[in-house]
Amino acid sequence: MVSEPPDNGRETPADSEAEDRGGSTLTGRNHGPSGDRGGNHVPDLEVVDVPREASFKVWAHGYPFRTVRWHFHPEYEIHLVTETSGRSFIGDFIGTFRPGNLVMTGPNLPHNWISDVPRGEVIARRGIVLQFTQAFIANCMAVAPELRALGPLLERSEAGFEFEDGVGEKARFLLERILDEDGVGRLGLFFQLMALLQQSGGRQLASAEFRARPEVYASDPLNHVLEHIARNLGEDLTQTDLAELSGFTPTAFSRAFQRHTGLTFVRYVNQLRVNRACELLRVSKSSIADVCFLVGFNNLSNFNRQFLALKGVAPSVYRREYRINITTGDRDSPSREPSRTLRLSDWASGPSATRG
Repeated sequence: MVSEPPDNGRETPADSEAEDRGGSTLTGRNHGPSGDRGGNHVPDLEVVDVPREASFKVWAHGYPFRTVRWHFHPEYEIHLVTETSGRSFIGDFIGTFRPGNLVMTGPNLPHNWISDVPRGEVIARRGIVLQFTQAFIANCMAVAPELRALGPLLERSEAGFEFEDGVGEKARFLLERILDEDGVGRLGLFFQLMALLQQSGGRQLASAEFRARPEVYASDPLNHVLEHIARNLGEDLTQTDLAELSGFTPTAFSRAFQRHTGLTFVRYVNQLRVNRACELLRVSKSSIADVCFLVGFNNLSNFNRQFLALKGVAPSVYRREYRINITTGDRDSPSREPSRTLRLSDWASGPSATRG
């Protein structure tokens, strides 16, 4: 199985000397970690691919990892550290973290967690992340009056909210179950988690003066490229055309893109296309060949090869196992041949999400 390349976002920010053990806020100073671009660069856009048939995305990852960098996204995020200690960056806040650290960030709030581990050391599983859109939670609150009690929690998260000691362990119990659950059971566990967070105390992280500026972040040429890729995934995407779109030479674009995402251009696009293919294989009746072309691959053999490399199974096996998983009658049938157990939560995020 193909493994992720180490992420580049491991350097200590230029203004890390301001850190104290309790955390500090540095109003008006952008302190995103990047050894190549210094401490004053625009946060990178993370494209959060929530499956169409799911209400939220939940996954585990190790360290280093491609999302470990100064970044933002429009979704809410619940971030639990399960291993390592290090330094956290939320808006204009700099602090420290250790196992059990639980933080919720609001839409477009830049954030990052850098572990204090020797260079070259790989942590198999550093944390669990759950992400959900503003539209999802707003719709839930609109139809279920009881959920309106979550309003203050969502407001607190806009500046980043770190929960008090002990909440992380309770949240971990639920997050681990959410990773392995599906269907209505998974949604029920999500709301149990939200109820826990809504009732728990903690502290706000970013200063009152800090404001997320997504319109400024989005104007960054490479963030604009990522949005273009996401909107046109089924079309022909070439590195030369996107270099021109961003104003880079092809060589400079290649270097900048890998620094920005932690992946080569080809691998990044292939991952998005395979993830989109997984969606179509689950929810549509399109043939595998049709799915191949719908997500932007030009030939079936390359699609099968990339799918197998990223997901560990062929597209046909993925679809068959998913259907077995959701068909209880088929699952209980003695005539069905046994098949190896495959976790759909692992498939959803691919080999890049390290399993514990």
